[in-house]
Amino acid sequence: MRLCACLVLLSILCANAAASPILEGGRFVWDAVGGAWDMYRAYQDMREANYIGADKYFHARGNYDAAQRGPGGAWAAKVI
Repeated sequence: MRLCACLVLLSILCANAAASPILEGGRFVWDAVGGAWDMYRAYQDMREANYIGADKYFHARGNYDAAQRGPGGAWAAKVI
């Protein structure tokens, strides 16, 4: 019984390890899209505020929000 439990556990761990690069890539893309959305939302807020000289604040806020999402969000903030 212990051998069967060990084999099942080992097969689950190996299956998760094989799918990990695909999941990591998907997570990166999801974070990048979310980061781009954060930057767009900050841009829309800047346009709505219509205040001269506030562009640095909104740009910094968009970068911060995007970077908090993870590596994909930080990449999007850097690119945008």
